Amino acid sequence: MKNILILFVSVLISFAGNAQLTEGVNMPNIKTAQLFPSGNQLGYPVVMLNSSDKLELHFDDLDGNVKSYSYTYQLCNADWTPAMLSSFDFIKGFSYQRISTYRVSSVAFTHYTHYSAVVPDNNCAPSRSGNYILKVYLNGDTSKVAFTKRFLVVDNQTSITASIQQPFNGDIFRTWQKIPFQVALGDRLQVMNHLQQIKVMILQDNRWDNALINVKPTFFSGKKLDFNTEEQIVMPGGKEWRWLDLRSLRLQSDRIAKANYNTRNTEIFVKPDVDRSQQRFVYYKDINGMYTVETTESLNPYWQTDYATVHFTYIPPENVPFENKDLFLIGALNGYNLDDSAKMIFNNDTRVYERTLFLKQGYYNYNYVTVDRNDPKRAASYENTEGNYWDTENDYMILVYYRALAGRADELVGITHISSLTGRKGIGGQ
Repeated sequence: MKNILILFVSVLISFAGNAQLTEGVNMPNIKTAQLFPSGNQLGYPVVMLNSSDKLELHFDDLDGNVKSYSYTYQLCNADWTPAMLSSFDFIKGFSYQRISTYRVSSVAFTHYTHYSAVVPDNNCAPSRSGNYILKVYLNGDTSKVAFTKRFLVVDNQTSITASIQQPFNGDIFRTWQKIPFQVALGDRLQVMNHLQQIKVMILQDNRWDNALINVKPTFFSGKKLDFNTEEQIVMPGGKEWRWLDLRSLRLQSDRIAKANYNTRNTEIFVKPDVDRSQQRFVYYKDINGMYTVETTESLNPYWQTDYATVHFTYIPPENVPFENKDLFLIGALNGYNLDDSAKMIFNNDTRVYERTLFLKQGYYNYNYVTVDRNDPKRAASYENTEGNYWDTENDYMILVYYRALAGRADELVGITHISSLTGRKGIGGQ
C-alpha cells in the first residue's frame, strides 16, 4: 500500500510539473464559448479574491437539445501547469456547479441551445489567487470536457507603475514597443529570493501565445523591483487589427464581398485580404483582436442571432505561397490557437489561401500570422502579413506572481493594464 501511494504521488508530481493547460474546445458541437467580466464582452476574465466580482459564461450547443453541463475549476501555476493541491485547497463550497440556465434558439436558421452562467457561484468559488482553468463538462463526467477557458483570481498585494516607450535599439526603434515598469511589493509578502519567488508575465492584447514569460528584474532594492532591460520587455507592435462586421446578415457591411442565402443557412464571402506589411500605417479604433456577439436588429444577441458560414481569403504577394511557412488566421474568434482549425489552406487553382469558419453574428477582429515550419517554438510573426509599427495601439497586461518559500502554488498578487497610447500626444492619446 505504501509503494502504491509513493507511485501515485510520483505520477502526480510528474503530471503537475509538465502538463501545461490551455483553453480550447474539445467537442465540435460547442460554439462561441465566452467568459468575460459581467457586462463587458471585451474585458479579460479577472476577479478579485473574496470580492463580489462576477464573470459571465456563455456558449452554444449546435445539437439543439437540452443537456446536463457542469463546471469546475483547476488552479494552475504561473506557467499554466496544474498546481499540486487538492481541489479542497482552492475551491470553497461544492467542487462543481450545474449549469441550469439555457434557452433554445429562436428566429435563427441555425438550431442551437444557448447556455449561460454567472461565475463564480456563491456555492462554488475559488478560495486562492492564481491562474485558473474553467472546465465545462457533460453529464457529470469530468472526463467529458466540452471546453476550457482561462481566468485569473487576484489578491492584490503589489503596486505596479508602467509606461510604454520606443526602444533605444535602432533595429527595432520604429517597429517594437518597450514596456518598462516598477513593482512595489506589499508588506505581507515575505520575499527572501526574488528570482525564485517572484514571476512576472506581460500579455499583449490578452494573448498568451506570444506572452513574455518569467521576466526578470533589472534592479532589486528592498521591496522594489525595476524592469527596464530591452532584452526582455519589448514586443513587436503589429498593426491595428482587421475587422469583420456580421451584426446583420441582411445588410452587408463594407468588408463583405457577397452573401448566399438559402432556407437552411447563410454563406458570407469576405473581401479578399492582402499583405499589409508594406502599407503605410493608419491608426483606427479596433478592439484588439477580440469579438462581441451582438446584432443591429432588436433581438437578444445570445439566443436569437444566427450563424453563418464565413469564407476568408488571403492573396499572397504575386499569388505565390509562402516558402517553408504556414499561414494562420488568428484572433479571439479561435482563441489565438495555431492549429488546423486556424490554418489557411493554399488553393492551387485560385492561387490564394482559404479558410472557412462558422461564426455567430457579431463584430470580429482578426489578423494573419506566419509560422516558420522549421521553428521548434512555432512563433507567430506579423512580418510577412501585417507588419510591425511602434505607432500601433495595443493593450498590455502585467501580471505579478508570488510563491512562499514552502508554498506549493503560485499566487497572483499584482495586475495592471496600460495602453500603448497612454501619455502619448495625438490621436487616441490620453
